[in-house]
Amino acid sequence: MFFTPHLIPKARVSLTSFISVKRHRRYNHSSKSNPALFRTSLPNPRLDYRGISENVVQKINNVLNRKAPLPLDAIHDVARMYTEFKRISHELNIKRNARSVIGEQIRKSSGDGNAVAKNAALTRATKLKEEVLELESTLAEVEETLLTLALTIPNDTHPDSPLGPEDAAITLSVHGPEPIPPNVERDHVSICRKLGLIDLESGSTVTGSSWYYLLNEAALLEVALTNYAMSIAVKHGFTPVMTPDVVRSDIARRCGFQPRDSSDPPVPQMYHIKPLSTSTSPELVLSGTSEIPLAGMFANKVFPSTILPLKVVGLGHAFRAEAGARGTDTRGLYRVHQFTKVELFAVTTEEGSGAMMAELMEVQKSILGGLGFPFRVLNMPTEELGASAYQKYDMEAWMPGRGNWGEVSSLSNCTDYQARRLHIRYRPQPPKRQVDEAQISPSSSALPFVHTLNGTAAAIPRLIIALLENGVVFNEQGVINAIQLPKALKPFWIDEENRRGIVRWV
Repeated sequence: MFFTPHLIPKARVSLTSFISVKRHRRYNHSSKSNPALFRTSLPNPRLDYRGISENVVQKINNVLNRKAPLPLDAIHDVARMYTEFKRISHELNIKRNARSVIGEQIRKSSGDGNAVAKNAALTRATKLKEEVLELESTLAEVEETLLTLALTIPNDTHPDSPLGPEDAAITLSVHGPEPIPPNVERDHVSICRKLGLIDLESGSTVTGSSWYYLLNEAALLEVALTNYAMSIAVKHGFTPVMTPDVVRSDIARRCGFQPRDSSDPPVPQMYHIKPLSTSTSPELVLSGTSEIPLAGMFANKVFPSTILPLKVVGLGHAFRAEAGARGTDTRGLYRVHQFTKVELFAVTTEEGSGAMMAELMEVQKSILGGLGFPFRVLNMPTEELGASAYQKYDMEAWMPGRGNWGEVSSLSNCTDYQARRLHIRYRPQPPKRQVDEAQISPSSSALPFVHTLNGTAAAIPRLIIALLENGVVFNEQGVINAIQLPKALKPFWIDEENRRGIVRWV
């Protein structure tokens, strides 16, 4: 989540003035300022403060290229606060060591009868204890502020990502048949109304705008697409998972899913489940994507490198509260508040990250390629990258009824951004000639973080749009009377008898 904190003064921060200033700040990420947001068993995120401090200019340029909504001084503030954190930590260690030395002196002098020396040592020990407690409290305050500021900084960006807004995306490849010319008569809403495939009016009555009912063959198409995408992922070695649709808001934040978008004023993206006023339960949200509960599966775990990569494919629902608020692309099924989604997720080493990105793309191409409509692969520019994404590819299907390409899939490499927040690590294999047992078993604090990647296997409503608009059949009078569907879906089709007679397999 990005926000604009009050900036820390650029002058050296004294312990007393820092505490005074800190008490008047409002930080949304703080477990102390808002404990309900962080009621999980996970430890605080482990961010690379040193990397930020040593690369201030690079981090600032990255923020500018992404147009991330945070003040540029936030990067400088992290560097200053990290310096202050190290200074206080050093001073605290000196005080603790001194306290240990005096404690030993008191124990040794307990029987020598020198009451004056013993009382002096006791007085010094008491003072050191107070100083240590004060430094510990101050260090905790500094660490909290440091974490809060650093959490606003987005991931680094792959050097091959183009600079700029959405229209700066680079087309990497185009697949499938020649695109059909734009034709408003192929609009998916018109097709659905003619063939009785969707009920938007009842959805609006029961829930509200941008909610819907799928009927008849459209309902069967969702089932077929879901099983089709899952089957291809499983064939490629992905473990199938049925994910929960409700997650702790802390998990969503750690994954980098932004609770608010960049519009003015910001529009909420997540549905929050409000607990009872007397409840001490953590804040829950409806998951915006299956990526979130899939990532949460691996939280706070250490994996041997020998079992990596781990690949899962999750089936769940995605909930987007902002769907009807943008004013564009809200017609029919294109931008809705809830949709079924099949999601690919992978956990790998840093060295295997690039290869896994390529593997996920091949799975996505295989799924879309079997559906028979034109689609293209785009390398997305910096301003289109989410907070967690180091690199992002989109796949767009040609939708002749809309007269445009429409995103149906995305693929993101999040490097260690999510892993640092969720504490997902791995234990590297020692070198073959390594015999030092101390080096063979490194401490848990030195273990590297995994890289996580996610990609859409099937976002069902938009696939339905592409299939209907490319596959609609008109009779000689120009009236819609059937839909052509790819044979790849036929093994997953329930209505084998084609009772209404409107499906044709091609």
